[in-house]
Amino acid sequence: MHETAIARGILEEARKHGKLRKIEVEVGELAHIPAKDLEPTLREMAECEVVVRETESRVRCVCGFEGRPKIVEKGHDMTYFECPECGKVPEVLEGNQIVISNVEVE
Repeated sequence: MHETAIARGILEEARKHGKLRKIEVEVGELAHIPAKDLEPTLREMAECEVVVRETESRVRCVCGFEGRPKIVEKGHDMTYFECPECGKVPEVLEGNQIVISNVEVE
């Protein structure tokens, strides 16, 4: 039920700007809650239009690779990924956050 707490936090933050007409959220593919799990909960809790987009990630590995990681397994509250070149766990540069990208108010 992490998605309920996250959706509540997103809506509380967005409502600081006024009565919501539309909210857009970007969910990184390495975020601990998949976009497909967050979206229905957010739509159910919001009284406005909701747009959720999954964004690609970018990592840097000690082997020199920089780019999109190989996602080995993704589930609720976990993502296992590795460097597609050497198989080590790389440093995440982007794509592990959930961000409110746009808010439209009345």
